Amino acid sequence: MNITSNLIWLLPELKEEVKFFKNTDGLEIVHRHIQSDEFADEITINGKTYSFAFEHAYSGDIEKKRYLKRYAKLALYRAMSDYLGEKLPWGALTGIRPVKFAYSEGENWRKEMNEVFDVSEQKLDLVARIMKAQSGIYEIKEGNCDLFIGIPFCPSRCLYCSFMSSEIGKSKNTEEYVTALVKEIENAKPFYGNLRSVYIGGGTPISLPISQLKRILEAIGEVKCEFTVEAGRPDCIDGEVLELLKDYNVTRVCVNPQTFNDSTLRIIGRKHTAADIIEKYELVKKYGFDVNMDLIAGLPDESFEDFKYSVDKAVELSPDNITVHTLSLKKGSVLKERVERLPDGEIEKMIDYSAYKLINSGFNPYYMYRQKYMAGNLENTGYAKSGKECIYNIDVMEEIADNLACGANAVSKKLFSGGERIERYGAPKDIPTFVAKIDKIISEKNELFLSK
Repeated sequence: MNITSNLIWLLPELKEEVKFFKNTDGLEIVHRHIQSDEFADEITINGKTYSFAFEHAYSGDIEKKRYLKRYAKLALYRAMSDYLGEKLPWGALTGIRPVKFAYSEGENWRKEMNEVFDVSEQKLDLVARIMKAQSGIYEIKEGNCDLFIGIPFCPSRCLYCSFMSSEIGKSKNTEEYVTALVKEIENAKPFYGNLRSVYIGGGTPISLPISQLKRILEAIGEVKCEFTVEAGRPDCIDGEVLELLKDYNVTRVCVNPQTFNDSTLRIIGRKHTAADIIEKYELVKKYGFDVNMDLIAGLPDESFEDFKYSVDKAVELSPDNITVHTLSLKKGSVLKERVERLPDGEIEKMIDYSAYKLINSGFNPYYMYRQKYMAGNLENTGYAKSGKECIYNIDVMEEIADNLACGANAVSKKLFSGGERIERYGAPKDIPTFVAKIDKIISEKNELFLSK
């Protein structure tokens, strides 16, 4: 497949759109933006030309550029869909936050997403369910804030993982990292505002020595809101660390099996069994924590029946949240180095089954996001029992509150004008650079949160 455009800056976006389709080998695609009309495009596929024109009000060059991109991708989708005779479940919508997009479109969001972007009725129903589940939690209010703490250490690296994490046994700088992180947290306290949630993620935060984890919890201070810690892997969970989390008012813990099939766990680089997951899950529940649990559809060598078994096992255990991820080829992962494109296989069947099973077992979809290069061009969806929705997940995915993020590779977000403008500050990805530049990071992040 070869694609060209008279708007060079658009090529990466157009190539991304094409990748969602099957059978694109040998296609010669030419995109031409027609200068005489602000949102008019021609798409030529192997000599067949399609013409499109769209109208949309805008204010300023930045907004105009955004709509140029939107309608060029929409034109390409419609042309590809006609030429190949293929429709995609999310239509021409490529953004990672479909629910946020729906909110932005107001009362007519469903009509806009269906008639303009060709989103399927099934996916529109999913968006509607999520918006209903977010009722009473979704709130845009000045001063609302979520706190994220990043711990980039793990017992081992999973095949699909792209996070900048170090294997805890091979890393000698956890003490230096924790010292820098504690300093950053202490300096962030004046910006807590109306703290809606605290989330300690990774990596695997509890893979740290318990004395270092305690220093981080102490630095955060007294928490009176939702407080989540990713325990992640069962090989790191024990009574001592759970006692510590309880002492510091942690309310929910993530126990993430990804799969309940032992052969798959070995393939992806896990050093535990499905039986270990069940044992440690039951231990966590004994301490009274709410539990979030992750599963991944499309793991290497897994069939539909393998994935169905994992979904059924998770439902049987009955955690408070179950998030079903669609496997994505992430830059920096071992899996990305081995393959260029994930086979669609039975992915859509897996995702459909998980939705059916979870909804009919008392779990409601309450947040959702998409990623580039996902198998089947699908989505990641979080399901929760009523009243057990994770506020942090909603705030982050819909971008409705400031996100005060501390740690290597952590991205802080500051909302202006009720979220109409969002400014970001990203910390260095690698640990040595983060440690060396901690004073500069603190100063620059303070400048963002003090700005008006």
